[in-house]
Amino acid sequence: MTERMSYKDHLTSSDSLVTPYEETRAGFIALALEKNRKATPFVEEAKVLKVLASKAPNPQSLLKITEIRASILTAAGVSDKATKHLSNNDKNEAIKGLIENFLEPSGKDFVDELVYRFLLTRGDSLGGSLRNLAGSLGERKFTRALISTMSIQDKKYKWLHSKSRKWINCSADDSNIELHLKGLNWQTTNNRTLIYNLTVPFIEKNVDLCLFNCAPDEIIFRNKKSCHYSLEKYIALGELKGGIDPAGADEHWKTANSALGRIRAGFRKKKLKPMTFFIGAAIEKAMAQEIFKQLRNGVLSNAANLTNDEQLVSICKWLLQL
Repeated sequence: MTERMSYKDHLTSSDSLVTPYEETRAGFIALALEKNRKATPFVEEAKVLKVLASKAPNPQSLLKITEIRASILTAAGVSDKATKHLSNNDKNEAIKGLIENFLEPSGKDFVDELVYRFLLTRGDSLGGSLRNLAGSLGERKFTRALISTMSIQDKKYKWLHSKSRKWINCSADDSNIELHLKGLNWQTTNNRTLIYNLTVPFIEKNVDLCLFNCAPDEIIFRNKKSCHYSLEKYIALGELKGGIDPAGADEHWKTANSALGRIRAGFRKKKLKPMTFFIGAAIEKAMAQEIFKQLRNGVLSNAANLTNDEQLVSICKWLLQL
């Protein structure tokens, strides 16, 4: 019988968990590249807006180009979300204010001013969507490592599409599925189903990763007959923090540690003890010491640094054998 894996397979001390400078730098570069990728559609929209707006001889003439009305409203500082709550009169007032206060004073450069203000509003909306970008990148990296580990082990899996909520069989071309994935299912001696970002009912808090002893069709969201309402079905629960900024590392760990503490306390009341684990990208020395102490004391079942491939593969193998 194969001996069960543990954190000792990839960690020798707390220093093993600390994120090296090189990985922090690489993480910031990856984040910057992803921000640029997400900004590309807005830049292309701005280019088209400039071409179409250039047909107007003066700012007032922009009102006659109906196809750019929505973009002019954006340049006036009205977000897509706010647009839904405004009347046509409100929208006209916003556009009038833009033309009179900013475009006309710009003289012959009014088109450039329009484009700059369009990008300013679009940038604000992009900023909102980027707040959890590091977390999303971390989740994708973990998912790809888990899928790759299964592929190397010739383990078949199903994955849950985040929008359609349908389980899909793995295929030879599994590229980019981590962009749309809400869960994974595989077989050990029994069915194992991993669900991402699930509100655990009796804790009433979101948990990043929940591993269940159940078939995929036993997970039915917003249904009390679902597997995730049965406490005894939980095998392991984990927190995944993909933020790479060292300045926020301690806060990420405090948030994760509090969440894991609530999980353990909630299950303890029911005389149950599922495993708990932590995976983080930014791990500083002090928090590494605390994490390692919890591992040695049996408080945490496992932990790994997301930027360390050896540790990431090891914790993926550990999950797959549970």
